Amino acid sequence: MQRWLKEEETSLFQGHANAIAHRLRQRSQGKACREELLQEAGYFERNQHRMDYLEMRIQGWVIGSGMVESGAKQFKARLAGAGMRWSRAGAERLLSIRSVVLSNRFDQIWHSAYNSPPV
Repeated sequence: MQRWLKEEETSLFQGHANAIAHRLRQRSQGKACREELLQEAGYFERNQHRMDYLEMRIQGWVIGSGMVESGAKQFKARLAGAGMRWSRAGAERLLSIRSVVLSNRFDQIWHSAYNSPPV
């Protein structure tokens, strides 16, 4: 089973989700778990446009959720420390400021905000 998973992982990262679906359909013939295998094959067929990982990597997209999870963990650490209590409005204001600081656009945003007429 582990060898099969490793082979399919390689195939998936090369952008061959449809081939995985085809192999799952072949494996389902005569198996007790036929319905489950067919259901999984359907998932790969329906979502193959989202699983073209080779093309996405060529275009420079990151594959995986690690970067997003790390960013969420950083924001949580900054907003949910010991003794910190935020209203929703206060947290939303702080998140906006924190995001422009981390994106290295604070000076640009501050300049436009500072020179804006009062609301």
